[in-house]
Amino acid sequence: MGSMALENEQEVRSNVVSNYGSGGSYLQKFRLYETRSNFYMIGRDKNRTCWKVLKINRLEQSELAITEDSTTYSEIECYDLLKRIHEGNKSTGGLKFVTTCYGIVGFIKFLGPYYMLLITKRRKIGTICGHAVYSVAKSEMIPIPNATVHSNMAYSKNENRYKKLLRNVDLTKDFFFSYSYHVMLSLQKNLSNHETGLILYETMFVWNEFLTRGIRNQLKNSIWTVALVYGFFKQVKLSINGRDFNLILIARRSRHYAGTRYLKRGVNEKGRVANDVETEQIVLDNAPEGSPIQISSVVQNRGSIPLFWSQETSKLNIKPDIILSKKDDKYEATKLHFENLVKRYGNPIIILNLIKTREKKPRESILRAEFAHAIEVINKDLTRENRLKFLHWDLSKYSRNQLPCSNNCNGDFADEDLCNATKDAHEDSTSGRDVNESHFLKPPVFQKGVLRTNCIDCLDRTNVAQYVYGLVALGHQLHALGYINVPSISLDSPLADDLMKTYEAMGDTLALQYGGSAAHNKIFSERRGQWKAATQSQELLRTLQRYYSNAYMDAEKQDAINVFLGHYQPQPGKPALWELDSDQHYNVGRRGSDFAEENARSIIKRSLSDGNILCDSNSPIDDAKVIQMDNSHRPLPAKMQGCNMAHSDSTPEFSTCESDISYSRSWLIGSPYVGLSSGEIKMEAGSSYRSGSSMKGKELASGDLSYSVACSSNDLTGFSETFVHWVNHGNMLFP
Repeated sequence: MGSMALENEQEVRSNVVSNYGSGGSYLQKFRLYETRSNFYMIGRDKNRTCWKVLKINRLEQSELAITEDSTTYSEIECYDLLKRIHEGNKSTGGLKFVTTCYGIVGFIKFLGPYYMLLITKRRKIGTICGHAVYSVAKSEMIPIPNATVHSNMAYSKNENRYKKLLRNVDLTKDFFFSYSYHVMLSLQKNLSNHETGLILYETMFVWNEFLTRGIRNQLKNSIWTVALVYGFFKQVKLSINGRDFNLILIARRSRHYAGTRYLKRGVNEKGRVANDVETEQIVLDNAPEGSPIQISSVVQNRGSIPLFWSQETSKLNIKPDIILSKKDDKYEATKLHFENLVKRYGNPIIILNLIKTREKKPRESILRAEFAHAIEVINKDLTRENRLKFLHWDLSKYSRNQLPCSNNCNGDFADEDLCNATKDAHEDSTSGRDVNESHFLKPPVFQKGVLRTNCIDCLDRTNVAQYVYGLVALGHQLHALGYINVPSISLDSPLADDLMKTYEAMGDTLALQYGGSAAHNKIFSERRGQWKAATQSQELLRTLQRYYSNAYMDAEKQDAINVFLGHYQPQPGKPALWELDSDQHYNVGRRGSDFAEENARSIIKRSLSDGNILCDSNSPIDDAKVIQMDNSHRPLPAKMQGCNMAHSDSTPEFSTCESDISYSRSWLIGSPYVGLSSGEIKMEAGSSYRSGSSMKGKELASGDLSYSVACSSNDLTGFSETFVHWVNHGNMLFP
C-alpha cells in the first residue's frame, strides 16, 4: 500500500504534467481541415494559449507523410494562417472544415491507403488529483489520400473486410485516456518516475502503441495522439463516519499476449501471460481546493497460470480438456514472468492460486501440481528473502461449504499479504526513486511487492479474491488517511457493500473482454441475499453466453485484436488473415521464423507467440517540444469574416498555396470558415461527417468503431434469433 500527504493538488499535477514536455503544455482539442493536397490538423491547449499545426500529405498513395510546424501560434495567428491557406488554394477548392476531434488514436494501413483514427466525441469519467480522465464516446476512420490518387486496392473486397474487422475493436467500450495524467501508470509510478510521453507509449498498458508508432517516429513527440488504456475505470464518492472520500478503481489490461479465453492461455516464451491485468485502488480525501491532499493507492495483479497450457475451442464441450505442454521442463518462461513482476512491483511476489484441488475428472488439478512444482524449482535459485510466496486456496471448495468461513479465511490471507507488501516501507520508502520530498507534508510510504491472483480463467474466483483483498486494503488506506481508528472494515458494513458493487462491475467488464460474458457472481449475489433460484438462473445463462461467445465469436474477435495491436499486418501477395488458422499470422513475414511447432499446435488454436509487432523502429526517442502555459483565459475571437486578422511574426513552415488541380469533396460545406469560431463546445460532440473522399459509391461508413458480429450461416445453425440477440446485446433471454 502506498500513501502520502501532499501540500496541495497542484504538486501532483506539476509532477505529472512536466513529463509531457519542457513546459508542461499539452494539446487536447483539435480541428481537422482539408485541401486537395493536404489535411491540416489544428490543435490547442486547454487555456487557448498554445496553437499548433500539423500537415498530412494526401497525395501519397501508400505512404504516411506527416509534418509538424514548429511554430507556436496564438489563436488569431492560427486563424490567419488558415485564411492564407484557403486563399492560396481557391483554384482547387480552397480549405474545407472536416471535423472537430479530441485526439488522434493512430494511423493504420491494410492493403491500400493509410487511414487516420480520430476521437470525435469524449466523455469525462473521473478526475485524479485534478487531471481529467475520459472515455471514447465516438470515433471515426478517415482515409488519408484523396479519391483521385486511390489505388484499386482501396476498394477491394479484402480491404473492406479488414476495415470491418478493425471496427470489431469498439473504442467506445472500456478504453480510457487522459491528456495530463499518465493513466497507464499507477499513482506510485506517476509520483516517482520521470518518463516522457514517448517512452510511456512503449509500456504494456498502452493499446494504441502500434497505431501511433508512425506519427511518433516522424514527429519525435506524442502531443497529437492520446495513449489509450483498455480495461476498467470507475470513480465513486463514498462516506464513512460522516466523512466523504473518493474511491477510484482502475483495471489496466496488458497488450502483450492479449486475446480471448481459449485462444490465449498460459504463458509465452517471453514470460508474458494471458489475461494480465493490473488493478489499482485509489483513495482520495475530499479536501477543499488549495488544502493539503491525502491520497493512497494499492495495486494487485491477475494473470493466467504461467505455464505452457491450452484448451481446444469446442462447439461440443462447454469445458474442453486442459492440455499441458512439457516443452519447458526448466520453467524458463515461468521464471521470466516472475522476473518481470519483480521489475514492475519489487519483492515480495505473493501468489494466490485459487484453482481446484480435487476433481472427479482431473482438469484444473493438473495445473495446480505443475504450478507448485514450477515455483519450487524457481525458488531454489533465489535468496530466502526474494523467494516467491505461494499460497494455494481452493475457493470453490470453501464457497460450497460455508461462505462466511471462506471470506474470513481470504481476509486473513489478504491482511497478511498487505502487511508483507508494505513492511519496511517506512525505512526504505524512497529507495531507488527520484522523488521530490519537498512536496510531501510527511514521508510517503510506497508499496513494495504485489499480490498475484489466479484461478483457471482469472475472472470469476479471482475477482472475488481481489474484492476481499481490496476490502482489507481499504481499511488500511482509510486508517492511514485518518478516517477510521482501526485498519479494518466489517464485511457486513454498508461500505463493504459499496466496494463490492464496484468490484462486481469491474469483474463483469473484464470477463466480457476475455471470456465473452459477465462474470459468475454467485458469491456476490448470495452476499446481497439474492433469491437462490434467480442466482442459479443467472449463472446458467452466463455459462451459455460464454460458451456461445467462445465457440462462435472468439476467432474473429482475436483477429480484430491482432490487427489493432499490429500483430498481423496485411501485405499484398501474402495470405489474408482469415485464410490462416489460429494465430499463425503472428509469424507471417518474420525473418527466419520456424513454423514447425506453430503448425503442429494450430489444431488446438493456441499460439506460443507473444505477438511482437513487425518492423520495429529503431528511431531515437525525444521529448515533446511544447511551450509553457499561463493561466490567462483569452476572450472569444470575433468571426473571421470582416475582421482584420493580425499576421504571425514568424513565417509559417507550410506553404499556403498548393498549385495542384483539385476535385473538391461534394459533401463538404462550401465556406471554409463555417464553424471556425473557437468558443468552447460544452457537449464536446464531434462532427457526424462520414469518412471517405468521394469514393464513387464505396465510401467508408465510419461512424463508431463499433463491435459487429460476423458469423457464418453454418455457425448459427441450431440457435434461435432470440438467443443470438441475447448473446450479442446482453438482454434477457425471455421477455
